[in-house]
Order: sequence, then C-alpha cells, then structure tokens
Amino acid sequence: MLPALVVENLPRLVRAIRRLAARQLDDEAVMLADELAGITAMVAEKFTNDRTAEGIQRAYLLTVGGVSLGLDHLLMHEGDDAALDFLIEHGAEHAFQAGFRLIRDLAALPEDTLVGEYDQDPVYTQRRLKELFVDICHADPTQNWDGYARYDQQFKQRKAVQAIVRAAGWLRRHHYAGPINDTDLNAEGVIALAVIFGIEGGGRIVARTGQKEFEALVKSVRKNKPDFEAGWAALMAKIPPQHQPVIAERIDSYRAHCTVLQKIGTRTAMKTLFAELENYAGSELDADYA
Repeated sequence: MLPALVVENLPRLVRAIRRLAARQLDDEAVMLADELAGITAMVAEKFTNDRTAEGIQRAYLLTVGGVSLGLDHLLMHEGDDAALDFLIEHGAEHAFQAGFRLIRDLAALPEDTLVGEYDQDPVYTQRRLKELFVDICHADPTQNWDGYARYDQQFKQRKAVQAIVRAAGWLRRHHYAGPINDTDLNAEGVIALAVIFGIEGGGRIVARTGQKEFEALVKSVRKNKPDFEAGWAALMAKIPPQHQPVIAERIDSYRAHCTVLQKIGTRTAMKTLFAELENYAGSELDADYA
C-alpha cells in the first residue's frame, strides 16, 4: 500500500515570507521582521508573559497564527505572492488586526443555547476571548496549520446557536402573558414550549409554563383533538421571517421525535407526560405544584 499523500499547508505568513527570497526584497524583509517583532511583544504583554522565554515563544506562535488568520480572511482566494504584496503594502499589523477582529467577533457569539448572567460578565468575556485566540491562532511555522478552517467551523456553529438564542428571545418578548425578562435563558426550552403548545391552535405564543397550564393543554388536546399542522401554521404566521427557519426546523424534528406530542393524545398519566415535558423545557418550566 502506498503511503497517504500529505499536502503541506504551512501558516499563510510563513508561505508569504518564503516568497521574499525569490524577490530579493532585503529592505522589505527587515521592515517586516521589525513589525512582527513589535506584534510579538504586544501579544506577549497582553496574552502570555513578556517576562519569560516561554511566554515570548508562545506570543511568537500566536503572532504567526494571528497574522496568518488575517491574511487567509482578506486574501482567501489569492496566492502567497498576493499575501506578500499585502504585507509589504499594508503591513503585518493590518493583517494581525484583521485576524484578531475575527476572534473577537467569534468570542462575542453564544457558544451554547443555555445563556446565563455570567456570559455578559467582563472577566468571563475576556477569558473567553483569550482562550479562543490561543486555541485558533497558535501556529508553529514549521507545521501544517488549519486555523482558518477551525475558525470558520466555529463561526458557522455559533451563528446557528445565535439564531436559536435570538428566536427564543423573540418568543420570550411575545409570550402571551407578557414579556419574560429573566437573565438566564434556556433557548431550546423556550422553543420547545412554543412548538408543543402551538398544537392547540390559535397562534398563542407560550414561552414558559407550569404544570397546571400544561395539564389544561393536555385536557384540551384530548377533548378537542386539534389539527397539529394547522396549529403550527398559525404559530408560524406569528413568527417574523428571520426566526421562521429555526422554528420550522424544530417543528419538523418534534413532528417525528417528540415523545410529549406522541403521547399527549393517549391515556398516558399526566405525571409521566409532565416528566417528559421537563426533558424538553428544562429550566423554562415552572413547577407550580408542591
């Protein structure tokens, strides 16, 4: 068996610097080296430790990744010569700042659909930014680096989470009994309640509930046997277009897999159904019985 073909994918900064030798740009090389040294010193001061050799070494690796991330973003479909031209014309600091903005914006996106008060805490926010910067931008110049691919994957994942959180926030603001303003948010739980209660029809938006209200829903469904699809259509008619894809996806999933909906019209005990509901709604479910 032949060995697998390994494609070299060094950090973009390293590949661009390699092109310097082919052009014999000695003055530009000195200027670029000075600029990279300055960026490394700044990174060491702010993110590692400028008083130890280890801290400076880590800062150097983060500088390589940070500049490379910016170059990959700014020159995604252009070659290494274009990257070198950019460094000469605009400077490595420009590329590094572009890369760091990507990390900063990524850190501002929600990582999870469970949102708590601590997510807005400045100390936590700074720690999250630093961890992402180190995770994505740590780049050994002698080894293959996939920092931009990992950034892009995380960006897509977090944008999807953000869409869920924003949809849940809208549902909370339009809860039939008045806006829900709690800091903590279980976004999936909010959407679950809206979808489950949507089967009753009428387009009423339920973003939080308790056991008594759920029991009323169960009794209504068993008595009136509503058309689930018509109820969901009425719910979707109330949802703004930007949030409809998230709600529609949950409806599709719950139509096939939600055990509450599968059992709600049967003789399943109310206690059992409420326990099932807890699995979907989580902290958005108020226990109003002792």
